[in-house]
Amino acid sequence: MKKIKPYLLGFTLLAACASIAFLLNGWLQKPRLGARGPATGDASTEGDQEGSQDQATGAAPEVSNAASFRVFPKGEPGREKLFFWWDEMVEGAKRVSFATGPESNIHPDDYVGSDACQKCHKKNHQQWSEHPHRWMNAVASNETVKGDFSEQAQIQYLQGTANFSQTDENYRMRLERDGRVLEYAVEQTLGSRFFQYYIGRLVTGGFPEEHPYRQEQHVLPFGFWIEKNEWVPIVHVGPELPDGKRFDPFAPPEQIMRGVNFLPYARYCNVCHTTFPLGDNLFRKTYTLAKHAPGIMHIDMPGYIEDFHQELWDAGMTRESATPEQIERIPSTLANYEASKHAVSLGISCEACHFGCDEHVKNPKKLPSFAPRSEHLRIENGKQQLETGKTHANLNWACARCHTGDRPRFAAGMSTWNSTEYSDAMLGHCYSQLKCIDCHAPHQATGLKWSHTPAEDDAKCMKCHQQYEDEKALVAHTHHPAGTSGSRCMNCHMPKINEGLQDVVRTHTIFSPTQKDMIEKNHLNACNLCHTEQPIDWTLTHLKEWYGTSFDEAKLAAAYPARTQAVGLGWLASENEAVRLVTLGAMRENLDAFAAAELIEALDDPFLLNRQFARLAVEALFAIELEDYGYQFYMTPDERREPLAKLRSALQAGDLQAVAPAAQPAD
Repeated sequence: MKKIKPYLLGFTLLAACASIAFLLNGWLQKPRLGARGPATGDASTEGDQEGSQDQATGAAPEVSNAASFRVFPKGEPGREKLFFWWDEMVEGAKRVSFATGPESNIHPDDYVGSDACQKCHKKNHQQWSEHPHRWMNAVASNETVKGDFSEQAQIQYLQGTANFSQTDENYRMRLERDGRVLEYAVEQTLGSRFFQYYIGRLVTGGFPEEHPYRQEQHVLPFGFWIEKNEWVPIVHVGPELPDGKRFDPFAPPEQIMRGVNFLPYARYCNVCHTTFPLGDNLFRKTYTLAKHAPGIMHIDMPGYIEDFHQELWDAGMTRESATPEQIERIPSTLANYEASKHAVSLGISCEACHFGCDEHVKNPKKLPSFAPRSEHLRIENGKQQLETGKTHANLNWACARCHTGDRPRFAAGMSTWNSTEYSDAMLGHCYSQLKCIDCHAPHQATGLKWSHTPAEDDAKCMKCHQQYEDEKALVAHTHHPAGTSGSRCMNCHMPKINEGLQDVVRTHTIFSPTQKDMIEKNHLNACNLCHTEQPIDWTLTHLKEWYGTSFDEAKLAAAYPARTQAVGLGWLASENEAVRLVTLGAMRENLDAFAAAELIEALDDPFLLNRQFARLAVEALFAIELEDYGYQFYMTPDERREPLAKLRSALQAGDLQAVAPAAQPAD
């Protein structure tokens, strides 16, 4: 009997730009080769215990002393859900899994493209055609480019100038400072709703032809703010850093750091911003695909690669002769595939959610499967059968395949900025019943603002929490009059604490306003997001009277040195830049005139992104345009000094008058 040497590959390759935080913050471990343990199920790889997964797969007794190669998120050993077998799968894994083929819907030749859906699904296709998903990524053309590439378009930044130009459908971004010129060809667009970023390569500048700036498509340094009709520095494509530490686009380093000062679009972004066959993406973004999958997946790696990626099969290589280096090179190469050459389509198209629909197009009576199928795929889910319909797990996994990842977090674990909504949702309990499409129509665009009414949002919650349909019970629970902002479910349980480019949007973590970690850390709480002017003791008194909640006094004393101060003012002075940003969003909504002076000072925040939100808050509060005062949020500290002095003087002289807020905060 041939000796089994399965390479259980779990390559985690970051899901799109949305998952860059893994790399930036050291939250992703590098691959490592280790040895499986004995039949007890205990195993270690460089000190990490992995016993729990062995018992789940049943594979441990069969894999004793064989080599394994796997990657998983730091802090989660033993929770792998995607295994790539190089040699024949061992009997222990076969016993607890089942075949999903021979029919398939994840192979490259199973995908037909969205045009094939239009004939029968006209309404859905039309709605999708106007959806930001459709235009998340596109070839740069007169139809897709929203930025101003006219002759007069430019931005002054870090003592340099960027100009933008167009000849026919050829777009250029030209940077110049101190006589040095860098010119980029714009090849693709990224986004279409609030901002549009651009993807391209360097065509002119002091780097050799073989340099990655010239060879690899990457996110270019300036984007277009659509609502404001202006060019701005990009954010969230590297670590957000304070003044003096941000990437300087006019002096890109010779030695690049991928994901920090150089973002190759293929490796870090197109896995979620475009539509690849799921079979390919299993190798390209393992962590996000597997984390919330409705079962543990086992892939016959050489079978899939030999059938669909012969270009990765080295001459003379066989299952038996392949070296670890040859095997490891396969997913690394797939991760660098450019979407324009290898994807089903640019943008997020029908088959990103529905999988390959070739069989359905040929025979419309044969409905698409919402579960992956392949002769090279086995699944273990404890049921020994594949659920192919619109089950809770299948539907949510369609969203989780991209909206999963890691971000800087608040004290209770929820993300500080968007695109990882499903990861946040899993921190709460409601998604054991709730489906993403209960709130989000999958084909219909959300629009610039949330279009559902507060009553419609409440109705979704009442499907499970029917006891609050009675108005008296609702008032007893919320302690606010029915129909007011304080009585709305999401305002208290999904507050706006998630930065979403130009607005602060709702977290997808459904949690209680009494959440102790947030309050004891002096992070954001739902009560003071509306009542920013109230001190923390006012909040604590109400929470104790209404819900009997108590908190650790020692932690409160450390977190709130000025107990009589308005919580909002304390948040504006927080050491946590995300807390400051969300507070600016809340004060913008509340039109908080009591914090007028502090909002003007926030225009000098060391973080560029925070200054953007401070700009929006100040302009809303005083109904002014800060450009009239000579202020731009991306200015250097020295450049900001004069316009800030003008604003302070205008406020002191009474020349700045706050806009009167509405009778109550908006829902």
